[in-house]
Amino acid sequence: MSGLNLRLHEIELYERHVTLRLPFRFGAATVTQCPQAFVRVHAEAEGRRVEGAGAELMVPKWFDKSPALTHEQNFEQLRESLRNAREALLAGRDALTPFAHAQSGGEAAIVVSVSRGLPRLAAQFGAALLDKAVADAALRAAGLGWVDGLRAGVLGDPWSAGLTLSRPDQVVLRHTVGLADRLNEDDPGTDPGDGLPATLEAAIRRYGLHHFKLKLSGRLDADVDRLTRIAAVLRAHAPDHRVTLDGNETFADAASLGAYWHALRGQRELADLLHRTLLLEQPLARAVALNESIAPLGIEVPVILDESDDHASALDEGLALGYRGISSKACKGIYRSLRNARRIAQDPRLLLSGEDLTCQAGLAVQQDTLLAASLGVRHIERNGHHYVDGFGSAPAEEAQAFATAHAGFYDNTAGRPHLAVRDGRLDLRSLHTPGFASAAMPQWRSLQVMA
Repeated sequence: MSGLNLRLHEIELYERHVTLRLPFRFGAATVTQCPQAFVRVHAEAEGRRVEGAGAELMVPKWFDKSPALTHEQNFEQLRESLRNAREALLAGRDALTPFAHAQSGGEAAIVVSVSRGLPRLAAQFGAALLDKAVADAALRAAGLGWVDGLRAGVLGDPWSAGLTLSRPDQVVLRHTVGLADRLNEDDPGTDPGDGLPATLEAAIRRYGLHHFKLKLSGRLDADVDRLTRIAAVLRAHAPDHRVTLDGNETFADAASLGAYWHALRGQRELADLLHRTLLLEQPLARAVALNESIAPLGIEVPVILDESDDHASALDEGLALGYRGISSKACKGIYRSLRNARRIAQDPRLLLSGEDLTCQAGLAVQQDTLLAASLGVRHIERNGHHYVDGFGSAPAEEAQAFATAHAGFYDNTAGRPHLAVRDGRLDLRSLHTPGFASAAMPQWRSLQVMA
């Protein structure tokens, strides 16, 4: 198949308020609440009406980390990105493949958003979310799931044919340890009392965790102290652990990163933890990350890009500077992940990682997880289930509909549906369903129409 053509008739934008059960601190930001965006696409394929959907949390201080902006201003940037994407995609009247819609309307929307002052990472957000919904509609029209649809060429993209796609039954969950997360009961802080783990130690016991993502502050003394404490918890409760480190753009230049890394490596108490470290994610600020080579720094673990992935050539530019991979995140675009996966498959020294933007239960976590796992990612950062209580403020009927449709992916922990993490793994079998990873839909009438 050379791609299934869709004619887009209507695109609806919604949002739902999300309150975190625990504060999530990364870099200089602490998030306690934010909206989740939802997209519903009405389309026509071969004379038949079809719908598609997608969702993504509008996390502040990630798409644009300017300290001059409030969280609400960050949210409005992402709303504007979505509105621009809707307008651009609906401006095209032709029936096109999902990829062709992304190349025409999606790219046009990014240009408009950038011209109106949005940084490219925020400008991509709207197009990326609409790409998921359009892909979902096309896959439903074809009666195929994500993996089978890619293999059949439903999306019309140029990269799937060159990929060895997997149809994974499971994936390892990599648990996020934020900078404000309590490590054990002795740490100061409050327990939300919702029956879910509130500390790292409790999360390991509940979920059988063995892979972890550790946030760095970039301040050596503070990081040495915290990593030493984390290492003690992991030795005691997850002895066969592996970790990744996230720099979250905390370093201003390569020289400061090199000095930090070698000082960290010189800490005897961290030797085992660093030996178990699989990668270091985006340590340099995006403004300089693709301007300086990190090859001379002598960092033994693969250093990968994340926030710098705001244009199609980011991976190639990074590889020339000493980076060894990049993250897959649906909020940056499904076609970006496919393209990067094909490039990485050409060199066994490179890696594609799976990272999280606090993907919420339902469409967001299902689509993002299956995207990465189908591209060969074997462990993926998931944190939405830890920082939010299940489906949050979604109606109980909606939560139960998703839990029923994807019984292996969710369970009824503490009396209500939550992500099911067993032995540190997620069961993906129920995600191989017609459409993009979901046999259920949000209760659209319960959502707030995006202004």
